[in-house]
Amino acid sequence: MNAKLKKILKTIIPLLLGIFLIWYSYNSSTPAERAELIKNIKKADPFWVGLSLVLGTLSHLSRAYRWKFMLEPLGYKPRFRNSFMAVMAGYLANLGIPRSGEFLRAATLKTYEDIPVEKGFGTIISERLADLVILLSIISFAVILQTDNVLTYFAKNNINPIFTIGAFVVLVIMGTLSLILIKKSKLPLLRKIKNFAKGLLEGMRSILKMRQKWAFIFHTLFIWTMYVMMFYVVTFAIPETSDAGFGAILAAFVVGSFAISVTNGGIGVYPIAIGSILTLFSIYRQGGEAFGWVVWASQTLLNLVLGGLSFIFLPILNRRK
Repeated sequence: MNAKLKKILKTIIPLLLGIFLIWYSYNSSTPAERAELIKNIKKADPFWVGLSLVLGTLSHLSRAYRWKFMLEPLGYKPRFRNSFMAVMAGYLANLGIPRSGEFLRAATLKTYEDIPVEKGFGTIISERLADLVILLSIISFAVILQTDNVLTYFAKNNINPIFTIGAFVVLVIMGTLSLILIKKSKLPLLRKIKNFAKGLLEGMRSILKMRQKWAFIFHTLFIWTMYVMMFYVVTFAIPETSDAGFGAILAAFVVGSFAISVTNGGIGVYPIAIGSILTLFSIYRQGGEAFGWVVWASQTLLNLVLGGLSFIFLPILNRRK
């Protein structure tokens, strides 16, 4: 393959992939869901929806900036713009293929910053563990504030958050142990896997080697504060939820966090789950679901736009790579 053709393919393929993911995400919803989405967006107060989008963007920028604290101990200093576009491209990929975005983030930095995939992916696993700690804290706080309502919802919908979280932790532990066993293996066929595992473990341990731990903690707290606030401010965009208390909204945020993992980006499930939990706080289902639709639609649209633009501009801004 000559250099010119290779350069063209490196520009065209990401563009085609971005277009495909946007098309796939759109066509994964039903016509009724799309009609309801448009109706609720038109009904919502654009000021509060716009503020939610600003807060969401700040969380994404902070996540991209936080990433550098984990990569620096490994000897890498990626450009911020590439880190941000890698994060947004990953979010877009998750809308099409769940959990594919994490690997795509690592692969993107490999392409444009020459950071080994296994090391980049290892840092992403570590940051997800840090996020899990914050999410568990929010869940605990929500349960303390609204114990009866949250537990009633979980029981009614056969949701066992302890089992879900426990299963995730067990999978992480099993995966780590497997990597350690592979690393110690001397079988020739496992050498490539061993090298990958070594880099992955090195990336995961980067969180322990950070010199700017407090900066990492600050950005982690900032990211989740923005998540909660971008959710909360939308209550003022919908008349039916404008008087909802913070406890009710925090309970809805927790339920939404579980619902969003059920389907690609929570499509279809997210607004239904939000509407269901809010009925326990005397907010009628249609109003609660309208709120859920606006939150889901606005943040999904943000990810589609920023993710799509990232796929377009990554090869353009890194032509020399």
